[in-house]
Amino acid sequence: MSSPSRQELFSGVETPAEHFALDVRRLESYLADELPVFRGPIEVQKFRGGQSNPTYRLSTPAGRLVLRKRPSGVLLASAHAVDREFRVISALHRAGFPVPRPFILCEDEAVLGASFYIVDYVEGRVFWEADLPGLAPVERAAIYDSANAVMARLHSLDPAALGLTDFGRSGNYVGRQLERWSKQYRASALATIADMDWLMTALPEQLPTAPRTSLVHGDFGLYNLIIHPTQPAVAAVLDWEISTLGDPLADLAHHLMPYYLPPDLQRGSVSSIVGCDLAMLGIPDAETYVARYCERVGLSGFTNQQFYLSYSLFRYAAMIQGILKRAQSGSAANHAMLHTQERVVLLAAAARQRLQMSQGCQDERKF
Repeated sequence: MSSPSRQELFSGVETPAEHFALDVRRLESYLADELPVFRGPIEVQKFRGGQSNPTYRLSTPAGRLVLRKRPSGVLLASAHAVDREFRVISALHRAGFPVPRPFILCEDEAVLGASFYIVDYVEGRVFWEADLPGLAPVERAAIYDSANAVMARLHSLDPAALGLTDFGRSGNYVGRQLERWSKQYRASALATIADMDWLMTALPEQLPTAPRTSLVHGDFGLYNLIIHPTQPAVAAVLDWEISTLGDPLADLAHHLMPYYLPPDLQRGSVSSIVGCDLAMLGIPDAETYVARYCERVGLSGFTNQQFYLSYSLFRYAAMIQGILKRAQSGSAANHAMLHTQERVVLLAAAARQRLQMSQGCQDERKF
């Protein structure tokens, strides 16, 4: 029997496990007071996808809502900041950017035991496999182009016009991210990984100079996009937990991971299209995809490419290490825990190889 696909593992909703259950009566009482359009009763189900902030679908007689909350238990400092997430969603919604309509931020932990927010439910499709199985080539091409255009639009927005000039510190974004993820990796480490230790020293020594600054998502992947139910276009961008002001090329590098990420046979990682026949699938190759993005944002090319790809692999390895640590403590939001310590080791080795390619001045156009 073949193992289930990511699509099967992470799509849809389920009854929350006991440690993720919500106090429905208290939630109904709160919403009745705070949300004029609300009518009970509520049926609560938890989305399967995601490993960080648990997210729930609330079905009511008046329609569906989405609730996203901080997990319970001991958390890493600055992680799971749903207040920041709600703020950026609100600003982007006002600007007409595709995000769910925001309703309420509740920071009173007496309601559900942790802060949470409520947004509208957006109908559509979420794809967990980067090769978009089951679609026609023309649909795949259109979805990839729509994702490219939405990311380029995000990076072209003026943070001042959004009221987000204080949403992140100015300058040295990647340097600060390396410091943050190195700290979180050390706090989550379950084993010694020599390549991670090497990267935490080597990456800061090769920081790009004078990078651009824009609003960045932090985890802009297909799995965080709702695709319109019938049209090959992005309807909403989800999961703004680690968004901030930063270097858009770092955001781009993370977004490009399916093009260069080592395939994960355990299916617990971001889907890879390495080795796929992209022309047959209708998916643009990496060079074409990057060129289209650069054209949209007014760049001549992807400079310091190997550095950024190495950085994104290191950062992703640190993220997975955090998930493994939360799984050990029982606070990971997704029960389908397929990440492994061996995956962190593999990603660290790939990140080191990328950075050594940069050090060796090899052709940076190649993925």
